[in-house]
Amino acid sequence: MIFELPLLLLLVMTAAGAILVKDLISAVFILGSYSFALALVWALVGAVDVAFVEAVVGAGLATVFFLLTLFRTDEKDTQIRRLPVPKVALVGLPLLALLMLYGAGDLPVFEDPTSPASTHVSPQYLENSVAQTRTPNVVTSILMDYRALDTLVETIVIFTAGIACALLLRRRGQ
Repeated sequence: MIFELPLLLLLVMTAAGAILVKDLISAVFILGSYSFALALVWALVGAVDVAFVEAVVGAGLATVFFLLTLFRTDEKDTQIRRLPVPKVALVGLPLLALLMLYGAGDLPVFEDPTSPASTHVSPQYLENSVAQTRTPNVVTSILMDYRALDTLVETIVIFTAGIACALLLRRRGQ
C-alpha cells in the first residue's frame, strides 16, 4: 500500500510526459522510465514473470531499439509535429475514461479468493493443465497452449517492430 500511490503517480506523470515532450529522444527515455515503473507495478502485484518481461523488453530492448533508430535518422525527423486535437477526442476520451472507471467498480477486489478467476479459472488450470497439455510448467502451458493465439500475436508484433527497426537502420547505412 505504501508504494502503490507513488507508482501510480509516476506512471501518470511519465505517460503525460511522453505525450507532451517535443522531441522523440526525450519521449523514448520517458517511455523507458514508464516501462520500468510498470515493471515495478507488476512485481508489486505478484506477476514477477510479467514484470521481468516488461523490464527487459519495455524498459531495455525497446528503448535501445528506439534510440538506435533515432540516432540513424535525421535530426529534423526526431521533432514531433503535433496536429490539433479533434474536438470529438476532447469530449469523448474523458467520457470513455469515466465509463471505464464506472465499469471498474464491478471488478472483483484484488486478491479476493472468492472472485470468479480464483474459484473457476485458476483451479481449472492447476488441476488439468498437465493432463490436457502435457506440459509440466503451468505458466508455460497457459502461455503456449491455452493462450497460444495471444502469444503468437504478441510475437508477431515484436517481430514486426524488429523488422521495421532493421529496415530503418539499414536504409541509412546504404
